[in-house]
Amino acid sequence: MKRILCLVLTAIICSNAVQAEISGDEKQALVDFYNSTNGEAWKVTWDLNASYDTWHGVQVVNDHVVAIDLFHNNLSGSLPNSIGKLARLEKLNLAFNSISGTLPTSLGLLKNLKVLKLEMNRIKGTLPNTIGMMSELEEFSIFNNFISGSIPEAIGGLKKLKVLNLSSNNLKGAIPKSLGDLTKLESLGLFENGLEGKIPNEMGNLKELKELVLANNQLGGEIPEEFGQLASLEIFQIQNNNFNSFENIGMMDTRGLLVFDYDKDDSQLDFKDINFSKTRMADTKFEDDVEE
Repeated sequence: MKRILCLVLTAIICSNAVQAEISGDEKQALVDFYNSTNGEAWKVTWDLNASYDTWHGVQVVNDHVVAIDLFHNNLSGSLPNSIGKLARLEKLNLAFNSISGTLPTSLGLLKNLKVLKLEMNRIKGTLPNTIGMMSELEEFSIFNNFISGSIPEAIGGLKKLKVLNLSSNNLKGAIPKSLGDLTKLESLGLFENGLEGKIPNEMGNLKELKELVLANNQLGGEIPEEFGQLASLEIFQIQNNNFNSFENIGMMDTRGLLVFDYDKDDSQLDFKDINFSKTRMADTKFEDDVEE
């Protein structure tokens, strides 16, 4: 009898271990998120009375929420400040929804976050300085929102960033020199904002950069001489700005360019090393893959 009782107790303990819950703070953060983004109206909603492991788009590893993927799921409302309690989160994909409000400063607490996709929403306000605290971030996309203010210098703290897309917002002011610290960056989209001033020379440090889209701003001065170091560049769009000189483009190795757009009324430019038969002259609309 004792042996049977021991076996039953062991089975109960093992069962509880398998069904271990995420922390109360993390579960409450998910509930806050659901309520704040009008969860009842989502395309695929959550049953808050059911186990969290049935909640669409939520991934849990070792009793911690590591991913939330609710791409194109009819989210509205705003992001709650308690989202910062999901400290083990590595991926947050809320792209193609109708999220409004401002970005909570608590995003900076997501120190393990690698992917933050917020494109095609209605988010307004400024980019918080705390964004520079997400030291593991590799992709940050928030294009086509209503982000205003300037690009914070703190963004230079994202040393592992490979993709940064801030296009089609209401950003003003100068491009911060700290962007030159993002030496792992492969894609930079700043298309269609109100950015002005000169392009920082420090951006010549982005030697891994394959895609650079600066079109449709109010940038001026000349193209930095340091752009001659951007040997990996394949897509380069600078049209519809206020540059007064394109002379330094002649120092670039443009043989690898697949897309090259500039203000073509400058008859003094002669790019003899570009094979225009293979170079696609893209239109001024920023292109992005909407598929997940």
